[in-house]
Amino acid sequence: MSQDQEEQEDELLALASIYDEEEFRRAESAQGGEIQICLELPQDFKIVVKGDKQTEHDVSFLPPLVLNFELPPDYPSTSPPEYTLSSKWLSRAQLSALCRRLDELWQESQGSVVLFSWIQFLKEDVLGFLCITSPLEIAGPAKALPERKRNKADVKPGGAPAPVPAPGGAPAAGHGGTEPPLDPRAVAEVDPRANVLPQLLDFDEAQRQKVFDGKVFCCGICFSEKLGSGCLLFQDCRHVYCRACLGEYFQIQIRDGNVQCLNCPQPKCTSVATPAQVKLLVGEELFARYDRLLLQSSLDLMADVVYCPRQMCCTAVMVEPDTTMGICSSCQYAFCTLCKRGYHGLSHCRATADELRSLRDEYVSASDETKKFLEQRFGKRVIQKAVEESFSREWLDQNCKGCPRCGTNIQKVDGCNKMTCTSCNQYFCWLCLSLLTRVNPYSHFNNSSSPCYNQLFQGVDVEDDDEIFWSDEDD
Repeated sequence: MSQDQEEQEDELLALASIYDEEEFRRAESAQGGEIQICLELPQDFKIVVKGDKQTEHDVSFLPPLVLNFELPPDYPSTSPPEYTLSSKWLSRAQLSALCRRLDELWQESQGSVVLFSWIQFLKEDVLGFLCITSPLEIAGPAKALPERKRNKADVKPGGAPAPVPAPGGAPAAGHGGTEPPLDPRAVAEVDPRANVLPQLLDFDEAQRQKVFDGKVFCCGICFSEKLGSGCLLFQDCRHVYCRACLGEYFQIQIRDGNVQCLNCPQPKCTSVATPAQVKLLVGEELFARYDRLLLQSSLDLMADVVYCPRQMCCTAVMVEPDTTMGICSSCQYAFCTLCKRGYHGLSHCRATADELRSLRDEYVSASDETKKFLEQRFGKRVIQKAVEESFSREWLDQNCKGCPRCGTNIQKVDGCNKMTCTSCNQYFCWLCLSLLTRVNPYSHFNNSSSPCYNQLFQGVDVEDDDEIFWSDEDD
């Protein structure tokens, strides 16, 4: 084996021992590999998205720079490594500047292995070399110009296309400008038309979770020390609990319907678990119940949301301010939002007999504000009628019975239990309210199989010395 091959092998083995598999992967078929380099960001590093509405975000990690390399046979004695340098957030102009710096480092150490020096530079010095400080400005998604304007603005006289700005705002070089030409080894993995912010935030969140998973925490409930991979962190308050304790707590709350109480167990702490955290701890079935109840409770708290009163529908309906009409978007039912019956325009809501009874009790014990609302809803006359009729109905319920044929209230003062309705002249039994035949109404009391057998005068005071007779022919 030649001296170059020995040095190459030693360098690759050293890299494999220093970096884990996620950072360094050696190529299987050639002397080369891929190195992912995460920059060391200062504390409180921020990124800002330029656009109509400027937003600022705290990040601890940015997507890595990726160095793909292959070692030629005469490396390191004569030739440098062949490589490409790519990034999801740096522009080609910035990456080209880094490529030139890597070439300079090779020139400074020609004849010696250089990969570790490259990695150290990319890991520790990139921000300073490119003059990147917090907040880092990220360009928002580019807006396409209308076809007619693009033809006029982007085409030079003679039909040659004008230079297009590189991602990140750096001008493209090689078209008569003063900027150095773009290096073909520089690969910007960012589409200038796409919004790169979600990718940056997702990567930052994943890396933070990875760091959290590797640390040891003391559960605030069972006080056991566990790895972060078995714990859950509340984002707002930063309190940590093991998943076993918190999962059991959440399951009990969801089964009891307390979906608004899935907050940090620390006393007086108001941090709330995210839906993703709840789903992780309780499973699909309970999470479906949690999701349904949470939506229901959220809609219930909204003053401008009511539900379609049709039992087979119950769709949430948005109501316009200062109106009592709701129109269901599902079944097209127009209803009054106060009484939940068909919409009745400016007329007052109608109350049933049962509602009038409860309306009286509510009105008598209500505050002045509630009384005013009830009078506006049902009308003042209806309220007065409810109070009067409810007392009358209570007396009727205690002293009268309704005719089984027409429902007229009948009061029994004296006499036998064979009654005649004053409204429809129907014969009926006062005891069981059965309809009696007009031909022989007393057969109901003479028949041994009747529930009122021999009870014609049941409940009637009769003198002991009086003898009372009746005939089946009597009317």
